[in-house]
Amino acid sequence: MNRALWALLLALAVVVPLSLLAGRVWIDPFDPQTRNALVIVLELRMPRAALALVVGAGLGSAGAAMQGYLRNPLADPGLFGIAPGAALGAVLSFWAGYAASAWLLPISALLGAGGAMALLALIAGRDGGIALFTLAGLMIASLAGALMSLAISLSPTPFAMSEIVTWLMGALADRSWREVWIAAPLTGLGIGLLMLAGRSLDALTLGEAAARSLGVEPRKLQALLVAGVGLTVGASVAVAGIIGFVGLIVPHLIRPLTDRRPSSLLLPSALAGALLLLMADCLCRILPLAGGELRLGIALSLIGAPFFLHLLIKMRRGLA
Repeated sequence: MNRALWALLLALAVVVPLSLLAGRVWIDPFDPQTRNALVIVLELRMPRAALALVVGAGLGSAGAAMQGYLRNPLADPGLFGIAPGAALGAVLSFWAGYAASAWLLPISALLGAGGAMALLALIAGRDGGIALFTLAGLMIASLAGALMSLAISLSPTPFAMSEIVTWLMGALADRSWREVWIAAPLTGLGIGLLMLAGRSLDALTLGEAAARSLGVEPRKLQALLVAGVGLTVGASVAVAGIIGFVGLIVPHLIRPLTDRRPSSLLLPSALAGALLLLMADCLCRILPLAGGELRLGIALSLIGAPFFLHLLIKMRRGLA
């Protein structure tokens, strides 16, 4: 295990306990008089921290795999159209009133992610190259976004519209162990599939023709990536709404600490994604806002947009 992994594990070992103490109500572990401390930690903050770790790990590894597959450092898991597909499924459950049931909202989001995965595989075809695959994902994302806008505009009640818009902002507030049990196995399976694709992603850095000569099967690699990204991103959207920029930021921060091979970037990106999301969620809890808690999706967009601009300026200077 290299130094980057040890450093990330050490950082998580420090941040996870602190995240259980931080919030609007700070808990002093040395004060036995703190009221309801155990209930707050076990029922509110511990499942929220666990969910942040699971969702962050899935988004970080998906971003690393996407950038390796597309050989583009600006690639993001949202390019596959799976996140918008999952969001569309969730929005339709709000629109139809099914979100009143605790399980139907995440199930609808997962069905939306599965539908986007199936449509992506159908459009890309058996021998579809990376360019066709990317364009198919962009088309699905655009279609899902348009259908979401239509569903919002046709919301049966103002309350339903408000719930849809709030949920789409992304957050980990008011989540329980139920969401953890939904997301954890799906995310773990998705990361496992992405790890299986690691060697093929390494070969792909030499070019598609060279990768084929080394025994890489494009169809198998494509299937692993669609399934892996679909499970990780779909599970994330199903329990937390849309949370962007994690898959874009994390690989860039971790890549200089590795040998830059896609396979060696997957696991560190998962750990770094978990760390980033946990720290961002703690920040959302701590910041004093009159209207309530800052939404996690908004916080990460405020962080990610300047980071993305920095990358674009850096790339432009490199081309000059």
